[in-house]
Amino acid sequence: MTYLFNQPSDFARELTEGFVAAHSDKVRQVPGGVVRSTCSPEGCVAIVVGGGSGHYPAFAWLVGQGLAHGAEMGNLFASPSAQQICSVARAAHNGGGVLLTFGNYAGDVLHFGQAKARLNAEGIPCELLAVFKAAAEVGYDLAEVLAVAERANQRTRFFGVAFSGCTLPGVDHPLFTVPEGMMGVGMGIHGEPGIKDAPISSADELAELLVNALLKEVPQAVSALSGQRLSVVLNGLGSVKYEELFVVYRRVAQLLTAQGLTIVEPEVGELVTSFDMAGLSLTLFWLDEELERFWRASANTPAFRKGSMTAAEPR
Repeated sequence: MTYLFNQPSDFARELTEGFVAAHSDKVRQVPGGVVRSTCSPEGCVAIVVGGGSGHYPAFAWLVGQGLAHGAEMGNLFASPSAQQICSVARAAHNGGGVLLTFGNYAGDVLHFGQAKARLNAEGIPCELLAVFKAAAEVGYDLAEVLAVAERANQRTRFFGVAFSGCTLPGVDHPLFTVPEGMMGVGMGIHGEPGIKDAPISSADELAELLVNALLKEVPQAVSALSGQRLSVVLNGLGSVKYEELFVVYRRVAQLLTAQGLTIVEPEVGELVTSFDMAGLSLTLFWLDEELERFWRASANTPAFRKGSMTAAEPR
């Protein structure tokens, strides 16, 4: 249940205003979303992420040095319009072109595709891909950034479960439900149908379910398990607490290590949420030398920090 709001129709706008007020050293508001409030190197590719609001810390909270240059912010669980996307992309453009990255939902695919066509027609080189972190900070050109992002996408697998749905501001019932005592296996963050409903298991049993499912979907580029290096993201969807996530991750790490895999800088926490949805997802990111370098790279955004960086000059 969402308790604190004014007019439900104003919720997305007001959360954006509050977010920018709290993090003005990193972001500034532009029509359609936010961009960095700090300078980026002239000629570097601009990574612009986006999607519907309500999935903290995605998407705007990932804007900052080492990660995104801008983010479009649609209404709650709604794709940003092509106009919003173009507005943010123009503001984020540094002269090196724009890579639009987004979740693989029908509205996003349509609107980001329209925006790409408009931006290219205006003379702003633009590509798009359903992935978020890429290699713009080290000076790669647009084609090189896209190639790294595509390879990262191809080497990523994830699987999730849900125990209950979320309730949007001003609504007195959940967006979707899961039968009492059951979990939706494979269910999406907006209630997209999963594979099946199954009884809620123990933490260890759930870890085994997630790991076993993902190890059946190893990318073709990974020839054998033993000796491979990968990163792991265990993501809470809103109501599953960090303590519970760590109990699950304990078993995830045991299972992967038993397969001869080396885990590199895992992330356990809330990376993409869905208001108060109860559930979690497990992501395996199979690394190569270049991808590991970028995975380890420093970043400084409102919601994601890694390593240390020299602060950029304000814009």
